[in-house]
Amino acid sequence: MLGKTLAWLVMTFLALAVACYAAAMLAIPDFRPSLVRTLIAERPVAAIAHFAGSGLALAIGMFQLNTWLRSRIPGMHRWLGRLYVMSIAVGSVSGFVLALESSGGFVAQAGFALMAVCWAACTFAAYRHIRAGHLVAHRKWMIRSFAITFAAVTLRLYLPVSQIIGVPFPVAYSAIAWLCWIPNLLVAEWYLRATSGVLPGTGRRGIAARGSVA
Repeated sequence: MLGKTLAWLVMTFLALAVACYAAAMLAIPDFRPSLVRTLIAERPVAAIAHFAGSGLALAIGMFQLNTWLRSRIPGMHRWLGRLYVMSIAVGSVSGFVLALESSGGFVAQAGFALMAVCWAACTFAAYRHIRAGHLVAHRKWMIRSFAITFAAVTLRLYLPVSQIIGVPFPVAYSAIAWLCWIPNLLVAEWYLRATSGVLPGTGRRGIAARGSVA
């Protein structure tokens, strides 16, 4: 239990740090690195929408996964869930648009574009299941959704590490376009399988629970 709480705290800290970074880039033009300045100058609507939607989803997501908050403040959980879905709708569509012209060539463009598609698909699946009252399936797809949301963090961890170890930026960027989210999904799948008998309504410990955000 202590390890799980510590992991949640570390992930929440990283998620909020990157969310604040995204907000700072939007609010303070002088704070933007050169790549972000170029993106906003060339594709202002898509870039601003992506940073705003992705940053908001990142700030909300970790709290949506917190069992204590979810069980004690269900009303807030439902409303934040709606906001999370809407922010990803904005962030994924704008991210797909940006991916089509991403630096790094076809490999990077394909990686970011597929990430945007999978991000939207996982989130829509989570929303569809909760509307149908499939609580357990909803939680599983939300974990997958946030695994992709968390790519905003892992990307910003991999980039400086790649430069420290001397990987040329074009090569690193093309690889990170895939590495920032696929391993996250694999970890999420491992977690779901490892806890398949613990999550309510799964395995031998329970019968499928039902609920709705309607």
